[in-house]
Amino acid sequence: MAERGHNGARKTHVRGIGVSPGVVIGPVFVLTSQAVTVVETSLRPDEIDHEIARLEDALIATRGQLKAIMEDLGARAGVRDASILDAHLMVLDDRAFVDEIIAQTRNDCCNVEVAVRDVAENYAKVLASLKDDYLRERVADVRDVARRVIRNLTGDIDSALATLTEKHIVVANDLAPSDTATLRKDVVSGFATDLGSPTSHTAVMARALEIPAVVALRDISRHVRTGDIVLMDGNKGVLIINPSPEELKEYGALAEARKHIEQGLNRILNEPAETPDGHRIVLSANIEHIDELDAVRQYGAEGVGLFRSEYLFIFSGTMVGEAEQAVAYTTLATALHPDPVIIRTLDLGGDKFYRDSMASHEDNPFLGCRSIRLSLQNPEHFKGQMRAVLRASATGNVKMMYPMISNVDEVLQANALLAEAKQELREKNVPFAEDLEVGVMIEVPAAALTADVIAEHVDFFSLGTNDLIQYTIAVDRVNERVAYLYEPTHPAVLKLIKMTIDAGHDKGIWVGVCGQMAADPVMAPLLVGLGVDELSVAPQAVPLVKDAIRSISLEQSRTLALLALQCHSGTEALRLCRETVREAAPELLELV
Repeated sequence: MAERGHNGARKTHVRGIGVSPGVVIGPVFVLTSQAVTVVETSLRPDEIDHEIARLEDALIATRGQLKAIMEDLGARAGVRDASILDAHLMVLDDRAFVDEIIAQTRNDCCNVEVAVRDVAENYAKVLASLKDDYLRERVADVRDVARRVIRNLTGDIDSALATLTEKHIVVANDLAPSDTATLRKDVVSGFATDLGSPTSHTAVMARALEIPAVVALRDISRHVRTGDIVLMDGNKGVLIINPSPEELKEYGALAEARKHIEQGLNRILNEPAETPDGHRIVLSANIEHIDELDAVRQYGAEGVGLFRSEYLFIFSGTMVGEAEQAVAYTTLATALHPDPVIIRTLDLGGDKFYRDSMASHEDNPFLGCRSIRLSLQNPEHFKGQMRAVLRASATGNVKMMYPMISNVDEVLQANALLAEAKQELREKNVPFAEDLEVGVMIEVPAAALTADVIAEHVDFFSLGTNDLIQYTIAVDRVNERVAYLYEPTHPAVLKLIKMTIDAGHDKGIWVGVCGQMAADPVMAPLLVGLGVDELSVAPQAVPLVKDAIRSISLEQSRTLALLALQCHSGTEALRLCRETVREAAPELLELV
Protein backbone atom coordinates (compact mmCIF):
# COMPACT_ATOMS: atom_id res chain seq x y z
CA MET A 1 0.00 0.00 0.00
CA ALA A 2 1.50 3.34 -1.03
CA GLU A 3 0.29 6.80 -0.01
CA ARG A 4 1.58 10.19 1.10
CA GLY A 5 2.83 10.71 4.63
CA HIS A 6 2.11 13.69 6.87
CA ASN A 7 5.10 15.58 5.46
CA GLY A 8 4.23 14.87 1.82
CA ALA A 9 6.91 12.20 1.45
CA ARG A 10 6.04 8.84 -0.04
CA LYS A 11 5.00 6.40 2.68
CA THR A 12 4.86 2.67 2.19
CA HIS A 13 3.54 -0.17 4.32
CA VAL A 14 5.21 -3.48 3.47
CA ARG A 15 4.35 -6.82 5.03
CA GLY A 16 6.75 -9.73 5.34
CA ILE A 17 7.44 -12.33 8.02
CA GLY A 18 8.45 -11.27 11.51
CA VAL A 19 11.21 -13.61 12.69
CA SER A 20 12.54 -11.77 15.74
CA PRO A 21 10.22 -9.70 17.95
CA GLY A 22 10.44 -6.03 18.77
CA VAL A 23 9.37 -2.64 17.43
CA VAL A 24 12.13 -0.25 16.34
CA ILE A 25 12.34 3.03 14.48
CA GLY A 26 15.38 4.64 12.93
CA PRO A 27 17.40 5.46 9.82
CA VAL A 28 18.05 2.82 7.17
CA PHE A 29 21.42 1.51 6.09
CA VAL A 30 21.05 -0.28 2.75
CA LEU A 31 23.55 -3.11 2.50
CA THR A 32 24.38 -3.66 -1.15
CA SER A 33 24.99 -7.11 -2.59
CA GLN A 34 27.62 -9.10 -0.73
CA ALA A 35 28.33 -11.21 -3.80
CA VAL A 36 31.96 -11.39 -4.88
CA THR A 37 33.11 -11.04 -8.46
CA VAL A 38 35.09 -13.97 -9.78
CA VAL A 39 37.49 -13.33 -12.65
CA GLU A 40 38.12 -16.49 -14.67
CA THR A 41 41.72 -17.29 -15.51
CA SER A 42 43.15 -20.15 -17.56
CA LEU A 43 46.13 -21.87 -15.97
CA ARG A 44 49.01 -24.00 -17.23
CA PRO A 45 49.14 -27.57 -15.84
CA ASP A 46 52.30 -26.72 -13.89
CA GLU A 47 50.40 -23.96 -12.02
CA ILE A 48 47.67 -26.22 -10.64
CA ASP A 49 49.54 -27.42 -7.53
CA HIS A 50 50.11 -23.83 -6.47
CA GLU A 51 46.39 -23.16 -7.02
CA ILE A 52 45.45 -26.11 -4.78
CA ALA A 53 47.80 -24.75 -2.12
CA ARG A 54 45.99 -21.40 -2.33
CA LEU A 55 42.71 -23.23 -1.76
CA GLU A 56 44.01 -25.01 1.35
CA ASP A 57 45.27 -21.70 2.75
CA ALA A 58 41.89 -20.07 2.10
CA LEU A 59 40.08 -22.97 3.81
CA ILE A 60 42.30 -22.62 6.87
CA ALA A 61 41.73 -18.85 6.97
CA THR A 62 37.95 -19.27 6.57
CA ARG A 63 37.84 -21.88 9.31
CA GLY A 64 39.72 -19.53 11.64
CA GLN A 65 37.35 -16.64 10.88
CA LEU A 66 34.26 -18.77 11.51
CA LYS A 67 35.63 -20.07 14.81
CA ALA A 68 36.40 -16.50 15.89
CA ILE A 69 32.85 -15.45 14.98
CA MET A 70 31.47 -18.45 16.90
CA GLU A 71 33.50 -17.57 19.99
CA ASP A 72 32.27 -13.98 19.86
CA LEU A 73 28.67 -15.07 19.24
CA GLY A 74 28.91 -17.58 22.06
CA ALA A 75 30.03 -14.86 24.45
CA ARG A 76 27.15 -12.59 23.41
CA ALA A 77 24.32 -15.05 22.83
CA GLY A 78 25.27 -18.37 24.40
CA VAL A 79 27.06 -21.49 23.25
CA ARG A 80 23.92 -23.10 21.81
CA ASP A 81 23.35 -20.23 19.40
CA ALA A 82 27.02 -20.04 18.41
CA SER A 83 26.85 -23.68 17.31
CA ILE A 84 24.54 -22.62 14.48
CA LEU A 85 27.68 -21.96 12.46
CA ASP A 86 28.70 -25.61 12.87
CA ALA A 87 26.93 -26.15 9.53
CA HIS A 88 29.46 -23.80 7.91
CA LEU A 89 32.38 -25.71 9.38
CA MET A 90 30.81 -28.96 8.18
CA VAL A 91 30.84 -27.62 4.61
CA LEU A 92 34.51 -26.69 4.93
CA ASP A 93 35.34 -30.10 6.40
CA ASP A 94 33.31 -32.04 3.82
CA ARG A 95 36.05 -33.82 1.89
CA ALA A 96 33.70 -34.61 -1.00
CA PHE A 97 33.00 -30.87 -1.40
CA VAL A 98 36.68 -29.94 -1.33
CA ASP A 99 37.73 -32.82 -3.60
CA GLU A 100 35.16 -31.73 -6.17
CA ILE A 101 36.65 -28.21 -6.18
CA ILE A 102 40.13 -29.64 -6.63
CA ALA A 103 38.94 -31.95 -9.43
CA GLN A 104 37.36 -29.08 -11.38
CA THR A 105 40.47 -26.96 -10.93
CA ARG A 106 42.64 -29.75 -12.33
CA ASN A 107 40.28 -30.84 -15.10
CA ASP A 108 39.45 -27.34 -16.37
CA CYS A 109 42.86 -25.77 -15.62
CA CYS A 110 40.97 -22.86 -14.08
CA ASN A 111 41.71 -20.65 -11.09
CA VAL A 112 40.32 -22.11 -7.90
CA GLU A 113 37.88 -19.22 -7.30
CA VAL A 114 35.91 -20.41 -10.33
CA ALA A 115 35.77 -23.97 -9.03
CA VAL A 116 34.64 -22.86 -5.56
CA ARG A 117 31.86 -20.77 -7.10
CA ASP A 118 30.68 -23.51 -9.48
CA VAL A 119 30.78 -26.42 -7.03
CA ALA A 120 29.07 -24.42 -4.27
CA GLU A 121 26.36 -23.30 -6.67
CA ASN A 122 25.73 -26.89 -7.77
CA TYR A 123 25.35 -27.93 -4.13
CA ALA A 124 23.05 -24.96 -3.50
CA LYS A 125 20.81 -25.82 -6.45
CA VAL A 126 20.38 -29.39 -5.24
CA LEU A 127 19.47 -28.22 -1.74
CA ALA A 128 17.11 -25.55 -3.09
CA SER A 129 15.17 -28.21 -5.02
CA LEU A 130 14.36 -30.19 -1.87
CA LYS A 131 11.08 -29.84 0.02
CA ASP A 132 12.48 -30.18 3.53
CA ASP A 133 12.51 -26.69 5.07
CA TYR A 134 15.66 -27.33 7.09
CA LEU A 135 17.70 -28.59 4.14
CA ARG A 136 16.50 -25.82 1.81
CA GLU A 137 17.67 -23.29 4.36
CA ARG A 138 21.19 -24.73 4.14
CA VAL A 139 21.51 -23.10 0.70
CA ALA A 140 22.44 -19.88 2.48
CA ASP A 141 25.09 -21.70 4.52
CA VAL A 142 26.77 -23.20 1.44
CA ARG A 143 26.78 -19.87 -0.42
CA ASP A 144 28.01 -18.04 2.68
CA VAL A 145 30.96 -20.41 3.07
CA ALA A 146 31.82 -20.16 -0.63
CA ARG A 147 31.69 -16.35 -0.47
CA ARG A 148 34.08 -16.32 2.48
CA VAL A 149 36.49 -18.74 0.83
CA ILE A 150 36.53 -16.69 -2.38
CA ARG A 151 37.09 -13.49 -0.43
CA ASN A 152 40.04 -15.08 1.33
CA LEU A 153 41.39 -16.15 -2.06
CA THR A 154 41.06 -12.65 -3.51
CA GLY A 155 41.97 -10.72 -0.36
CA ASP A 156 38.62 -8.87 -0.43
CA ILE A 157 37.48 -9.48 3.17
CA ASP A 158 36.08 -6.08 4.19
CA SER A 159 32.41 -5.86 5.15
CA ALA A 160 30.26 -2.77 4.60
CA LEU A 161 28.71 -3.40 8.02
CA ALA A 162 32.06 -2.57 9.60
CA THR A 163 31.57 1.08 8.55
CA LEU A 164 28.52 1.56 10.82
CA THR A 165 29.19 3.79 13.82
CA GLU A 166 25.62 4.79 14.80
CA LYS A 167 22.39 2.81 15.18
CA HIS A 168 20.65 1.90 11.93
CA ILE A 169 18.08 -0.57 10.66
CA VAL A 170 19.96 -2.65 8.10
CA VAL A 171 18.04 -3.41 4.90
CA ALA A 172 19.42 -5.95 2.43
CA ASN A 173 18.37 -8.39 -0.25
CA ASP A 174 19.57 -11.07 2.17
CA LEU A 175 21.99 -11.42 5.06
CA ALA A 176 24.44 -14.27 5.18
CA PRO A 177 24.36 -16.21 8.46
CA SER A 178 27.97 -15.39 9.30
CA ASP A 179 27.33 -11.69 8.64
CA THR A 180 24.27 -11.79 10.91
CA ALA A 181 26.43 -13.33 13.62
CA THR A 182 28.65 -10.23 13.60
CA LEU A 183 25.80 -7.72 14.01
CA ARG A 184 26.14 -5.67 17.17
CA LYS A 185 23.18 -4.13 18.96
CA ASP A 186 25.07 -0.88 19.58
CA VAL A 187 24.98 -0.08 15.84
CA VAL A 188 22.19 -2.31 14.47
CA SER A 189 18.75 -1.83 16.01
CA GLY A 190 17.07 -4.21 13.54
CA PHE A 191 17.24 -5.62 10.05
CA ALA A 192 14.90 -6.31 7.13
CA THR A 193 15.52 -8.44 4.06
CA ASP A 194 13.89 -9.22 0.72
CA LEU A 195 14.45 -12.96 1.19
CA GLY A 196 14.44 -15.33 4.16
CA SER A 197 12.23 -17.50 6.34
CA PRO A 198 11.62 -18.17 10.06
CA THR A 199 13.77 -21.34 9.96
CA SER A 200 16.88 -19.80 8.40
CA HIS A 201 20.04 -19.56 10.47
CA THR A 202 19.91 -15.80 9.91
CA ALA A 203 16.49 -15.68 11.63
CA VAL A 204 17.63 -17.97 14.44
CA MET A 205 20.64 -15.76 15.14
CA ALA A 206 18.53 -12.60 15.07
CA ARG A 207 16.42 -14.09 17.87
CA ALA A 208 19.51 -15.22 19.76
CA LEU A 209 21.02 -11.73 19.57
CA GLU A 210 17.61 -10.18 20.38
CA ILE A 211 17.72 -7.99 17.27
CA PRO A 212 14.24 -7.34 15.78
CA ALA A 213 13.99 -8.65 12.23
CA VAL A 214 11.53 -8.97 9.34
CA VAL A 215 12.26 -11.14 6.29
CA ALA A 216 10.52 -12.04 3.01
CA LEU A 217 9.77 -8.38 2.18
CA ARG A 218 10.31 -9.17 -1.53
CA ASP A 219 12.00 -6.04 -2.92
CA ILE A 220 12.22 -3.69 0.06
CA SER A 221 15.97 -3.17 -0.55
CA ARG A 222 15.08 -1.43 -3.82
CA HIS A 223 12.41 0.81 -2.30
CA VAL A 224 14.38 2.42 0.50
CA ARG A 225 17.54 4.48 0.54
CA THR A 226 20.20 4.86 3.17
CA GLY A 227 18.98 7.56 5.55
CA ASP A 228 15.24 6.91 5.11
CA ILE A 229 13.34 6.64 8.39
CA VAL A 230 11.44 3.39 8.89
CA LEU A 231 9.35 1.80 11.61
CA MET A 232 9.74 -1.97 11.83
CA ASP A 233 7.52 -4.40 13.74
CA GLY A 234 9.31 -7.73 14.18
CA ASN A 235 6.22 -9.27 15.80
CA LYS A 236 3.77 -8.62 12.98
CA GLY A 237 6.28 -8.60 10.14
CA VAL A 238 5.50 -5.04 9.07
CA LEU A 239 7.80 -2.27 7.85
CA ILE A 240 6.56 1.31 7.41
CA ILE A 241 8.60 3.86 5.48
CA ASN A 242 8.22 7.46 6.70
CA PRO A 243 5.71 6.67 9.48
CA SER A 244 3.23 9.37 10.50
CA PRO A 245 3.11 10.82 14.05
CA GLU A 246 -0.12 8.87 14.64
CA GLU A 247 1.55 5.61 13.64
CA LEU A 248 4.53 6.32 15.86
CA LYS A 249 2.20 6.90 18.81
CA GLU A 250 0.17 3.77 18.04
CA TYR A 251 3.23 1.54 17.77
CA GLY A 252 4.75 3.05 20.88
CA ALA A 253 1.67 1.96 22.83
CA LEU A 254 1.75 -1.49 21.19
CA ALA A 255 5.42 -1.95 22.04
CA GLU A 256 4.72 -1.17 25.68
CA ALA A 257 1.76 -3.57 25.74
CA ARG A 258 3.82 -6.36 24.19
CA LYS A 259 6.54 -5.81 26.74
CA HIS A 260 4.05 -6.47 29.54
CA ILE A 261 2.68 -9.55 27.73
CA GLU A 262 6.17 -11.02 27.29
CA GLN A 263 6.94 -10.37 30.94
CA GLY A 264 3.77 -12.30 31.76
CA LEU A 265 4.93 -15.20 29.57
CA ASN A 266 8.24 -15.28 31.42
CA ARG A 267 6.39 -15.60 34.72
CA ILE A 268 4.72 -18.85 33.63
CA LEU A 269 7.83 -20.58 32.26
CA ASN A 270 8.00 -22.91 35.24
CA GLU A 271 4.26 -23.31 35.61
CA PRO A 272 2.41 -26.36 34.22
CA ALA A 273 0.37 -26.29 31.01
CA GLU A 274 -2.90 -26.58 32.90
CA THR A 275 -6.31 -25.18 32.01
CA PRO A 276 -8.11 -22.89 34.50
CA ASP A 277 -10.39 -25.81 35.45
CA GLY A 278 -7.45 -28.09 36.28
CA HIS A 279 -6.88 -30.19 33.13
CA ARG A 280 -3.17 -30.90 32.62
CA ILE A 281 -1.51 -31.13 29.20
CA VAL A 282 2.08 -32.32 28.72
CA LEU A 283 3.87 -29.57 26.76
CA SER A 284 7.21 -30.73 25.36
CA ALA A 285 9.70 -29.69 22.68
CA ASN A 286 10.63 -30.77 19.15
CA ILE A 287 14.40 -30.72 18.59
CA GLU A 288 16.94 -32.13 16.17
CA HIS A 289 20.27 -31.37 17.84
CA ILE A 290 21.76 -31.97 21.28
CA ASP A 291 22.76 -28.29 21.38
CA GLU A 292 19.07 -27.39 21.67
CA LEU A 293 18.97 -28.74 25.23
CA ASP A 294 19.42 -25.24 26.64
CA ALA A 295 16.38 -24.03 24.71
CA VAL A 296 14.25 -26.89 26.08
CA ARG A 297 15.01 -25.71 29.61
CA GLN A 298 14.99 -22.01 28.83
CA TYR A 299 11.44 -22.00 27.47
CA GLY A 300 9.95 -24.30 30.09
CA ALA A 301 9.24 -27.43 28.03
CA GLU A 302 8.55 -30.75 29.79
CA GLY A 303 11.19 -32.81 28.05
CA VAL A 304 11.34 -33.69 24.35
CA GLY A 305 8.28 -34.95 22.50
CA LEU A 306 10.17 -35.40 19.22
CA PHE A 307 13.89 -35.90 18.75
CA ARG A 308 14.52 -36.08 15.00
CA SER A 309 17.28 -38.69 15.04
CA GLU A 310 17.92 -38.48 11.29
CA TYR A 311 19.73 -35.19 11.78
CA LEU A 312 22.56 -37.01 13.56
CA PHE A 313 23.18 -38.62 10.17
CA ILE A 314 22.48 -35.53 8.07
CA PHE A 315 24.82 -33.37 10.18
CA SER A 316 27.62 -35.95 10.03
CA GLY A 317 27.01 -36.79 6.37
CA THR A 318 27.51 -40.50 6.96
CA MET A 319 26.17 -43.55 8.78
CA VAL A 320 26.41 -43.01 12.54
CA GLY A 321 27.29 -46.15 14.49
CA GLU A 322 25.31 -47.69 17.34
CA ALA A 323 27.77 -46.57 20.03
CA GLU A 324 27.83 -42.96 18.83
CA GLN A 325 24.04 -42.87 18.64
CA ALA A 326 23.76 -44.33 22.14
CA VAL A 327 26.01 -41.61 23.52
CA ALA A 328 23.92 -38.87 21.88
CA TYR A 329 20.60 -40.32 23.07
CA THR A 330 21.92 -40.96 26.59
CA THR A 331 23.32 -37.44 26.84
CA LEU A 332 19.94 -36.04 25.89
CA ALA A 333 17.98 -38.27 28.28
CA THR A 334 20.35 -37.75 31.20
CA ALA A 335 20.32 -33.98 30.83
CA LEU A 336 16.50 -33.83 30.87
CA HIS A 337 15.79 -36.58 33.43
CA PRO A 338 13.18 -37.21 34.77
CA ASP A 339 11.28 -35.47 31.94
CA PRO A 340 10.55 -37.80 29.00
CA VAL A 341 12.51 -37.92 25.76
CA ILE A 342 10.84 -39.44 22.68
CA ILE A 343 13.29 -40.51 19.99
CA ARG A 344 11.88 -40.93 16.51
CA THR A 345 13.65 -43.58 14.44
CA LEU A 346 15.13 -42.52 11.11
CA ASP A 347 12.81 -40.44 8.97
CA LEU A 348 15.01 -40.49 5.88
CA GLY A 349 14.05 -40.46 2.21
CA GLY A 350 11.63 -38.06 0.58
CA ASP A 351 13.88 -35.02 0.67
CA LYS A 352 16.09 -35.90 3.63
CA PHE A 353 19.34 -37.65 2.76
CA TYR A 354 22.93 -37.79 3.89
CA ARG A 355 25.96 -38.53 1.75
CA ASP A 356 26.14 -42.29 2.46
CA SER A 357 22.36 -42.68 2.70
CA MET A 358 20.68 -46.05 2.17
CA ALA A 359 17.98 -44.23 0.20
CA SER A 360 18.18 -43.91 -3.57
CA HIS A 361 16.71 -41.48 -6.07
CA GLU A 362 13.02 -41.94 -6.84
CA ASP A 363 10.73 -40.11 -9.24
CA ASN A 364 8.11 -39.65 -6.51
CA PRO A 365 10.06 -39.83 -3.24
CA PHE A 366 7.24 -38.64 -0.96
CA LEU A 367 5.22 -41.69 -1.95
CA GLY A 368 8.26 -43.91 -2.12
CA CYS A 369 10.71 -45.81 0.06
CA ARG A 370 11.13 -43.46 3.01
CA SER A 371 10.94 -43.42 6.80
CA ILE A 372 9.77 -46.74 8.32
CA ARG A 373 9.73 -48.35 4.85
CA LEU A 374 13.41 -47.60 4.36
CA SER A 375 14.26 -48.84 7.86
CA LEU A 376 12.39 -52.11 7.40
CA GLN A 377 14.26 -52.72 4.14
CA ASN A 378 17.54 -52.29 6.03
CA PRO A 379 16.87 -54.37 9.17
CA GLU A 380 20.44 -54.53 10.47
CA HIS A 381 20.81 -50.73 10.37
CA PHE A 382 17.36 -50.44 11.95
CA LYS A 383 18.24 -52.84 14.77
CA GLY A 384 21.46 -50.90 15.35
CA GLN A 385 19.45 -47.76 15.98
CA MET A 386 17.00 -49.66 18.16
CA ARG A 387 19.86 -51.02 20.29
CA ALA A 388 21.21 -47.47 20.66
CA VAL A 389 17.81 -46.23 21.86
CA LEU A 390 17.48 -49.22 24.20
CA ARG A 391 20.90 -48.50 25.72
CA ALA A 392 19.83 -44.93 26.38
CA SER A 393 16.55 -46.16 27.90
CA ALA A 394 18.47 -47.31 30.97
CA THR A 395 18.06 -43.71 32.16
CA GLY A 396 14.38 -44.48 32.66
CA ASN A 397 12.86 -41.60 30.68
CA VAL A 398 13.30 -42.64 27.03
CA LYS A 399 10.51 -43.59 24.62
CA MET A 400 10.76 -44.51 20.93
CA MET A 401 8.44 -44.04 17.98
CA TYR A 402 8.28 -45.16 14.36
CA PRO A 403 7.60 -42.55 11.62
CA MET A 404 5.12 -42.65 8.75
CA ILE A 405 3.31 -45.84 9.66
CA SER A 406 0.63 -46.70 7.09
CA ASN A 407 -0.48 -50.17 8.20
CA VAL A 408 -0.34 -52.53 11.16
CA ASP A 409 2.03 -54.94 9.40
CA GLU A 410 4.79 -52.30 9.53
CA VAL A 411 4.30 -52.00 13.27
CA LEU A 412 4.42 -55.78 13.74
CA GLN A 413 7.62 -56.04 11.67
CA ALA A 414 9.26 -53.20 13.59
CA ASN A 415 8.24 -54.65 16.94
CA ALA A 416 9.66 -58.04 15.91
CA LEU A 417 13.01 -56.40 15.12
CA LEU A 418 12.82 -54.58 18.46
CA ALA A 419 12.38 -57.92 20.24
CA GLU A 420 15.50 -59.19 18.45
CA ALA A 421 17.44 -56.07 19.44
CA LYS A 422 16.43 -56.54 23.08
CA GLN A 423 17.56 -60.18 23.04
CA GLU A 424 20.92 -59.22 21.51
CA LEU A 425 21.51 -56.75 24.35
CA ARG A 426 20.45 -59.28 26.97
CA GLU A 427 23.01 -61.74 25.63
CA LYS A 428 25.71 -59.07 26.08
CA ASN A 429 24.41 -58.10 29.56
CA VAL A 430 23.79 -54.55 28.38
CA PRO A 431 21.21 -52.81 30.61
CA PHE A 432 18.08 -51.27 29.10
CA ALA A 433 14.44 -50.60 30.01
CA GLU A 434 12.48 -53.78 29.36
CA ASP A 435 9.25 -51.76 29.43
CA LEU A 436 10.40 -49.14 26.90
CA GLU A 437 7.31 -47.32 25.59
CA VAL A 438 6.98 -47.58 21.82
CA GLY A 439 4.69 -45.39 19.75
CA VAL A 440 3.97 -44.49 16.15
CA MET A 441 3.53 -41.27 14.24
CA ILE A 442 0.15 -40.90 12.57
CA GLU A 443 1.02 -38.97 9.42
CA VAL A 444 -1.02 -40.57 6.64
CA PRO A 445 -4.80 -40.97 6.39
CA ALA A 446 -4.47 -44.78 6.20
CA ALA A 447 -2.95 -44.85 9.68
CA ALA A 448 -5.63 -42.54 11.08
CA LEU A 449 -8.40 -44.64 9.56
CA THR A 450 -6.96 -47.85 11.05
CA ALA A 451 -5.77 -46.31 14.30
CA ASP A 452 -7.99 -48.66 16.31
CA VAL A 453 -6.10 -51.66 14.94
CA ILE A 454 -2.63 -50.09 15.26
CA ALA A 455 -3.33 -48.98 18.84
CA GLU A 456 -3.39 -52.61 20.00
CA HIS A 457 0.35 -52.92 19.32
CA VAL A 458 1.81 -49.63 20.61
CA ASP A 459 1.90 -47.51 23.75
CA PHE A 460 1.12 -44.09 22.26
CA PHE A 461 0.30 -42.13 19.12
CA SER A 462 1.95 -38.89 18.00
CA LEU A 463 0.07 -37.02 15.27
CA GLY A 464 2.46 -35.51 12.73
CA THR A 465 0.04 -32.92 11.43
CA ASN A 466 2.39 -31.40 8.83
CA ASP A 467 2.37 -34.52 6.67
CA LEU A 468 -1.13 -35.60 7.70
CA ILE A 469 -2.53 -32.34 6.31
CA GLN A 470 -0.50 -32.56 3.10
CA TYR A 471 -1.41 -36.18 2.41
CA THR A 472 -5.09 -35.63 3.29
CA ILE A 473 -5.62 -32.53 1.13
CA ALA A 474 -3.02 -33.50 -1.52
CA VAL A 475 -1.25 -30.15 -1.26
CA ASP A 476 2.42 -29.24 -1.07
CA ARG A 477 2.60 -26.50 1.55
CA VAL A 478 5.87 -25.09 0.16
CA ASN A 479 4.46 -24.76 -3.37
CA GLU A 480 3.45 -21.11 -3.63
CA ARG A 481 0.80 -21.90 -6.26
CA VAL A 482 -1.19 -24.20 -3.97
CA ALA A 483 0.00 -23.30 -0.45
CA TYR A 484 -3.28 -21.44 0.16
CA LEU A 485 -5.01 -24.84 0.16
CA TYR A 486 -2.96 -26.03 3.14
CA GLU A 487 -5.52 -25.84 5.95
CA PRO A 488 -4.87 -27.38 9.37
CA THR A 489 -8.54 -26.79 10.21
CA HIS A 490 -9.89 -28.48 7.06
CA PRO A 491 -12.92 -30.60 8.09
CA ALA A 492 -11.27 -33.80 6.84
CA VAL A 493 -8.13 -33.13 8.87
CA LEU A 494 -10.08 -32.41 12.06
CA LYS A 495 -12.12 -35.59 11.64
CA LEU A 496 -8.97 -37.70 11.18
CA ILE A 497 -7.38 -36.13 14.26
CA LYS A 498 -10.50 -36.79 16.33
CA MET A 499 -10.74 -40.34 15.00
CA THR A 500 -7.12 -41.03 15.98
CA ILE A 501 -7.51 -39.57 19.47
CA ASP A 502 -10.68 -41.53 20.16
CA ALA A 503 -9.15 -44.78 18.86
CA GLY A 504 -6.10 -44.31 21.06
CA HIS A 505 -8.11 -43.55 24.18
CA ASP A 506 -10.48 -46.46 23.54
CA LYS A 507 -7.44 -48.78 23.62
CA GLY A 508 -5.98 -47.10 26.69
CA ILE A 509 -3.04 -45.28 25.10
CA TRP A 510 -2.19 -41.58 25.17
CA VAL A 511 -2.13 -39.34 22.09
CA GLY A 512 0.07 -36.34 21.31
CA VAL A 513 0.56 -33.89 18.45
CA CYS A 514 4.05 -32.91 17.29
CA GLY A 515 3.26 -31.02 14.07
CA GLN A 516 3.24 -27.26 13.48
CA MET A 517 -0.47 -27.14 14.28
CA ALA A 518 0.38 -27.75 17.96
CA ALA A 519 2.73 -24.74 18.00
CA ASP A 520 -0.01 -22.28 16.99
CA PRO A 521 -1.59 -20.86 20.16
CA VAL A 522 -4.73 -20.14 18.15
CA MET A 523 -5.18 -23.83 17.34
CA ALA A 524 -3.74 -25.41 20.51
CA PRO A 525 -7.06 -24.98 22.43
CA LEU A 526 -8.84 -26.79 19.58
CA LEU A 527 -6.46 -29.74 19.94
CA VAL A 528 -7.01 -29.75 23.70
CA GLY A 529 -10.76 -29.81 23.08
CA LEU A 530 -10.37 -32.70 20.64
CA GLY A 531 -8.78 -34.65 23.48
CA VAL A 532 -4.98 -34.68 22.99
CA ASP A 533 -2.84 -35.51 26.01
CA GLU A 534 0.43 -33.95 24.84
CA LEU A 535 1.59 -31.14 22.56
CA SER A 536 5.19 -31.02 21.32
CA VAL A 537 6.39 -27.81 19.69
CA ALA A 538 9.53 -25.84 18.86
CA PRO A 539 11.07 -24.68 22.17
CA GLN A 540 10.44 -21.01 21.39
CA ALA A 541 6.71 -21.68 20.94
CA VAL A 542 6.26 -23.25 24.38
CA PRO A 543 5.44 -20.03 26.34
CA LEU A 544 2.74 -18.88 23.89
CA VAL A 545 1.09 -22.29 23.71
CA LYS A 546 1.27 -22.64 27.48
CA ASP A 547 -0.42 -19.25 27.93
CA ALA A 548 -3.22 -20.32 25.57
CA ILE A 549 -3.78 -23.54 27.52
CA ARG A 550 -3.73 -21.74 30.87
CA SER A 551 -6.20 -19.11 29.61
CA ILE A 552 -8.93 -21.33 28.16
CA SER A 553 -10.88 -23.89 30.19
CA LEU A 554 -11.27 -27.50 29.11
CA GLU A 555 -15.01 -26.88 28.85
CA GLN A 556 -14.45 -23.95 26.46
CA SER A 557 -11.98 -26.01 24.41
CA ARG A 558 -14.42 -28.92 24.14
CA THR A 559 -17.17 -26.56 23.01
CA LEU A 560 -14.80 -25.12 20.40
CA ALA A 561 -13.90 -28.61 19.16
CA LEU A 562 -17.54 -29.65 18.93
CA LEU A 563 -18.42 -26.57 16.87
CA ALA A 564 -15.30 -26.88 14.68
CA LEU A 565 -16.14 -30.49 13.80
CA GLN A 566 -19.50 -29.28 12.51
CA CYS A 567 -17.95 -26.60 10.24
CA HIS A 568 -18.16 -27.04 6.49
CA SER A 569 -14.85 -25.26 5.81
CA GLY A 570 -11.43 -24.77 7.33
CA THR A 571 -11.90 -21.01 7.20
CA GLU A 572 -15.00 -21.23 9.36
CA ALA A 573 -13.26 -23.47 11.92
CA LEU A 574 -10.22 -21.17 12.07
CA ARG A 575 -12.51 -18.19 12.70
CA LEU A 576 -14.01 -20.02 15.68
CA CYS A 577 -10.51 -20.70 17.03
CA ARG A 578 -9.53 -17.04 16.76
CA GLU A 579 -12.78 -15.90 18.40
CA THR A 580 -12.22 -18.27 21.32
CA VAL A 581 -8.68 -17.00 21.85
CA ARG A 582 -9.75 -13.37 21.43
CA GLU A 583 -12.33 -13.74 24.19
CA ALA A 584 -10.10 -15.57 26.65
CA ALA A 585 -6.57 -14.32 25.85
CA PRO A 586 -6.67 -11.38 23.42
CA GLU A 587 -3.04 -10.56 24.16
CA LEU A 588 -1.96 -13.69 22.27
CA LEU A 589 -3.29 -12.32 19.00
CA GLU A 590 -0.84 -9.44 19.36
CA LEU A 591 2.06 -11.89 19.29
CA VAL A 592 1.06 -14.31 16.50
